[in-house]
Amino acid sequence: MKKIFSILAIAGAMTFGSVVNATTTAATVETTTVATAIQEDASASPAEEVSFHQGLKKRFIEGGPEFMGIVLICLILGLAIAIERIIYLNLATTNTGKLQKNVEDALASGGVEAAKEVCRNTKGPVASIYYQGLDRADESLEAAEKAVVSYGGVQMGQLEKNVSWLSLFIALAPMLGFMGTVIGMIQAFDKIEQAGDMDPALVAGGIKVALLTTVFGLVVAIILQIFYNYIVAKIDSIVNNMEDASITLIDILVANKKK
Repeated sequence: MKKIFSILAIAGAMTFGSVVNATTTAATVETTTVATAIQEDASASPAEEVSFHQGLKKRFIEGGPEFMGIVLICLILGLAIAIERIIYLNLATTNTGKLQKNVEDALASGGVEAAKEVCRNTKGPVASIYYQGLDRADESLEAAEKAVVSYGGVQMGQLEKNVSWLSLFIALAPMLGFMGTVIGMIQAFDKIEQAGDMDPALVAGGIKVALLTTVFGLVVAIILQIFYNYIVAKIDSIVNNMEDASITLIDILVANKKK
C-alpha cells in the first residue's frame, strides 16, 4: 500500500513538474514572440509612415492624370482669380466717413476744385464716384446725380470682374470628378466582362479611380466656394458704401448750392 502511494506521489510530482515546465516554456515562447512582434512593428512603423504631401501625391497619381490634372488646373486658376480679386477689393475699400468729412472741409475751405483734389488723392471706387459728381457740380444737380449713377455702374463692373470665371471653376471641378467616377465604373464593368467573373480584385481599381476623382473634385469646389462667398460678401459691402456715398454726395452738393 505504501509503495502504491509512493508511486502515485512520484507520478503526480512528475506530472505537475511537466505541466509547470510546459506552462513556463509556453509563456516564455509567447513573451518572446510578442516582444519580437513589438520590435518588428516598432522598426517597421517609421518606414510605413507617409507624409501628407506624399499621400496626396500618391492618391493623385492613382486617380489618373487625365481628369485629376484638369481638376488641378481648375484649382490653380480659381485660386489665382480669387487671390487677385481679394487683393483688388481690399485696396478698393475706403473709409467712407473720413472721405466724406475731408470733402466737406475742402468744399468749405477751397471750393469744388479742392474737394476734387481730395478725391484724386484717395484710392477706391467711392472716391472716384465723388470725383465724377463734383466734376458735374457746376452744371446742375441732375447732371451730377446722373454722372454718379452711371459711374457707379462702371465701378460695380470693375468689382465683379472675373468673378464669373470663379463660379465656373466651382461648378466644373465636381462635374469633372463625377465624369471620372462614371469612366472608372465603366472600366470596372469592362474588366468584369472580359474576365467573365465577379472578382473583387478586378473592379477595385476602377472603383478606386472613380472615388478619388469624385473626392478631389468636391474638395476643389469646396475650397473655391469659400473664396467665392468671401469675395461676394466683400463686393456687396463696397457696393453698399458706394450707394450711401452717392446719396451723401448729392446732399452735400445740395447744401453747397444753397450757400
